[in-house]
Amino acid sequence: MCAIEAGRRGRRVVVIDHANAPGEKIRISGGGRCNFTNRDTGPKNFLSSNPGYAISALRRYTPQDFIRRVDARGIAWHDKTLGQLFCDGSARQIVTMLTDDLREAGGELRLSTSIEGIERGTDGLRVDTTGGALACRSLVVASGGKSIPKMGATGLGYEIAERFGLKLRPTRAGLVPLTLEPGLLGRLTPLTGVSVQARVRHGKTAFEEGLLFTHRGLSGPAILQISSYWREGEEIALSLAPGVDLFARLREARASNGRQSPATALSAFLPKRLAQFVVEGEAGTGNLADLSDKALRRLDEAVNDWRVKPAGSEGYRTAEVTLGGVDTEGLDSRTMQAREVPGLYFIGEVVDVTGWLGGYNFQWAWSSGWVAGQTA
Repeated sequence: MCAIEAGRRGRRVVVIDHANAPGEKIRISGGGRCNFTNRDTGPKNFLSSNPGYAISALRRYTPQDFIRRVDARGIAWHDKTLGQLFCDGSARQIVTMLTDDLREAGGELRLSTSIEGIERGTDGLRVDTTGGALACRSLVVASGGKSIPKMGATGLGYEIAERFGLKLRPTRAGLVPLTLEPGLLGRLTPLTGVSVQARVRHGKTAFEEGLLFTHRGLSGPAILQISSYWREGEEIALSLAPGVDLFARLREARASNGRQSPATALSAFLPKRLAQFVVEGEAGTGNLADLSDKALRRLDEAVNDWRVKPAGSEGYRTAEVTLGGVDTEGLDSRTMQAREVPGLYFIGEVVDVTGWLGGYNFQWAWSSGWVAGQTA
């Protein structure tokens, strides 16, 4: 995005990528269909030590701006849920759109090329690569974070920032499945593969989306979302039948058909295996008629206020993003340029701006890239 915009301004542009193919994270995103933006993108959808930093870029280049670009290329798309937009076809269409735009803007893409060193000169910056040295007036770092190293992710952007005296905010895996301690994980083994619509809360932050029990712990959109807020040693609260007053519904079921089992009654609101697991842990054997109001309340709390303390996360191996990064204090939000290093820019995930799951991180990439491209 940055190179396209700079090229359209008449700048000579080279994009250096150590990967063998461009846009691999785009290609694998959204199950191969690329959740390329979110209609509802706003500052509220991002985590940063400076929540206001992203406002300027997001206002100047909006989701609708990117949608117009997609439409102009004839790429069909659909609105899936919660403002998330996906390609009807392959995510490769987005990659092709961008590489075509780059070529048409006069930019050059150099793949399989690694950075060996960067130095300040009297008239800009010198970049040494495996393909030779380059002198430039502007250097834009769009290297992403550490998530999914098998896709080629590295900490290069952070190293460049430190090399030039910029501060870093601590980094950690974000939008990542959470793991559980062996004892709890063993008890949950029968639930592996079970999914449910859930409300997951950490402090005052909550997300209501899908939750999936896995052989390592908990995953699904709701868990990935809350993982960006959770820290080791803290607990999260799960509501597995959000919006349902289970105590009242179970009392009604007891009054109308007390001979049915609690698991049967719960299975009207939960997957059968999950209902059975909850009942075995809280009510034991017997029929609904055998359970007191106190027992029914325990079942309600076990389903809708289940407190879990994750042991950790699956880390960068499966994380969709990296939290933290280049401290925005050292960057100009209007240009993305380093305040103390003229000609050096940082955009996208390498910066301490991290979006929610659902197309927000792509929009930050498009917006921050567009902004830097207006001046770099």
